[in-house]
Amino acid sequence: MIKPVAFKLYPCVAFPLFMSLSLGAKSSLSVGCNSVEKKIYVHLNYTFPCVRLLNATHQIGCQSSLSGNVGVLHELESEENLDWVLTSGPNPPYMVILESRLFTRSIMMKLKEGSGRVAGVVVVAPNTNPPEGFSPHTACPNDNSGVYTENYDPTLAHCNATVWNPLGNGLAYEEFDFPIFSVKDDNDTRVIRQCYQDHNRRVNGSNPQFPLCAMQLRSSMSAVTNTATCKRRNDINFSLTPDRVCDELGDFNIWASSRPMNTTTKGHKEFESVVIAAARMDSRSFFFDIAPGAESTASGIVTLLAAAHALRRATQEAPPNRTILYTFFQGETFDYIGSSRMVYDMENNQFPLDLDNIHSVLEVGLHSDSKLWLHSDPVSRKNSSVKEEVEKLVNGLKSASAGLNVSVDEPDVSQPLPPSSFQRFLLARPIPGVVIGNYRSSFTNRYYESMYDNAEYLNVSYPENMTSEEQLEHFPETVKTLTEVATLVARALYVQAGGNETQLANITADPQIVNQMLYSFLVRANNSWLQQLVPTDFTNHLADRPTNFYVGVIQYFSEPTTLVQYMLANMTGSVVNVTQEDCQKQREDKDDDQSKHLYTYMWVQGAAPPNSTEREGFCVRSTVHRSIAVSPAFELHEYTTSNYSTWTESVWKPITGRIFLVASHDLEMLTLGVGITVLLTSLVLTYVISSKADILFSSGREPTSATY
Repeated sequence: MIKPVAFKLYPCVAFPLFMSLSLGAKSSLSVGCNSVEKKIYVHLNYTFPCVRLLNATHQIGCQSSLSGNVGVLHELESEENLDWVLTSGPNPPYMVILESRLFTRSIMMKLKEGSGRVAGVVVVAPNTNPPEGFSPHTACPNDNSGVYTENYDPTLAHCNATVWNPLGNGLAYEEFDFPIFSVKDDNDTRVIRQCYQDHNRRVNGSNPQFPLCAMQLRSSMSAVTNTATCKRRNDINFSLTPDRVCDELGDFNIWASSRPMNTTTKGHKEFESVVIAAARMDSRSFFFDIAPGAESTASGIVTLLAAAHALRRATQEAPPNRTILYTFFQGETFDYIGSSRMVYDMENNQFPLDLDNIHSVLEVGLHSDSKLWLHSDPVSRKNSSVKEEVEKLVNGLKSASAGLNVSVDEPDVSQPLPPSSFQRFLLARPIPGVVIGNYRSSFTNRYYESMYDNAEYLNVSYPENMTSEEQLEHFPETVKTLTEVATLVARALYVQAGGNETQLANITADPQIVNQMLYSFLVRANNSWLQQLVPTDFTNHLADRPTNFYVGVIQYFSEPTTLVQYMLANMTGSVVNVTQEDCQKQREDKDDDQSKHLYTYMWVQGAAPPNSTEREGFCVRSTVHRSIAVSPAFELHEYTTSNYSTWTESVWKPITGRIFLVASHDLEMLTLGVGITVLLTSLVLTYVISSKADILFSSGREPTSATY
């Protein structure tokens, strides 16, 4: 139970005294310190801002003034209560506190229109998901960057045939000229509410009396207008250490091949045919640093990783004719950054393969159910050879489902592909492919690209009395479903790659591996299983919270990319008996200068033996590699192009929020007047005393002949 927090605010006139709440600040609700500052300031945790993003045409997100926006707190109780904020309230501007149920497009757009009286918004994140659903993404995700345009098929463009995200309200793609923060519903929120209840709440219909509780939110963004403008400002150097105003979104794609491939030579490889198995690695929500992506992202990652693990032995003992390329794309939420970059690199001989080497594509999309739908492109299927391969892939998936608690089917009407990385490959040329999802004509995910697409939504929960070690051994129902789907994907990939169907019975996903990965992504990465799979210097990055799947900018560390890289290496690689020095130098001995062209070597810390704290590290050899996932637009310096993603993220000043008691305007003016009067009086007195100093402070002179 959360106990009420007792605190006292000391009002101040003529200048505001603030209680600080800063991002990541250490919680401290004690006000017993002797200093004035500590008696007034209260530090609050877990505040998440909405930040500004830009593309070729415009900007979205939120911002404050350079010094922050200040307003009187008002807790909105219903949409009808908006009148107090927008018209009748006597003390604008207002800082509006919203329960999550009121964080709707209707209310937010009304606040946006009345922004002259709105200083900012604070959204209280609930402890449970809203049953009605919430998706701040658009109804037609990545509408302008996929294959379906007027040039490809006008009838399928802009979701004319299918609205994939019917609950999408587009709120995350609006621009607000005031700051919007999310806070957790805990002791920190109670401090804010108590301040509001004590000072701002109307009693018997009468207006609240001064002093009033107010708040300052500061999230000043440096970039404005669009990506072309901010990139131009980045290039203006007036000092030796120029400041950037924006950074391009991006990170790295992670990929691995089922058999070694020379990565030094780029471009086409003779006699090489690959089946791409794809999943996306990123998600987002309205607020920065909150992107749990449980169904939209984590379920696909876990399924493909588990499938790769299930295929490891079969592809080694009975290699199929074609190579399976396990590919995890980064930045797909923002107009397919990762997949468009890989296609661009293949077209320009900057990748170890080219498009001619691709046989087909199988992409694992949104899913958490045992009922799956197989989506393909109706336009490319008009090509007879493409149609034939798609039918083989579909039949292979249906055959692979035999004996599993999974059913697969195709939509009974001709419809476009859902939002998927595969679309960027189709933009380049007709390629056979199928996208797997748990939806037929629209997403079943009620929380697509929102902070509610979390472990709770996937029913990944554990008894409260369990330790972390016990939770790693406990299998929620979702684990069983994803294990079945991973088995289906693995068997279908093996057949599609030309493998012998007699091996299918030996290809089965491991539910324990699935559970450990789900737990690492959706509950906490800092657990004993994952600690074994990473290097010692990476363990400090393993957090006691769910993974944030926001792509971020290329200059900073990306948590999901690194986790997927090490997981995939351990799922598909093998342990080799080499020294730590040789492993880190990408070789098997001091004379080996060839292996680095085929393999990647990673030294991981391993587990500690019983009754010991010293871990036994080992070297993992795998075919896992990284490739850049930054839009080609930034390499080409085409910041206004519509062919590639142009998303950038604004640089910002320190993000903070503060609450304080504000006195009435009359009292402030009176205090200011008294202060000026005192100042002027003191100046006059100082002048008079200084000019008469000889008289006021002189003493009689002693006679010159005085003797002692």
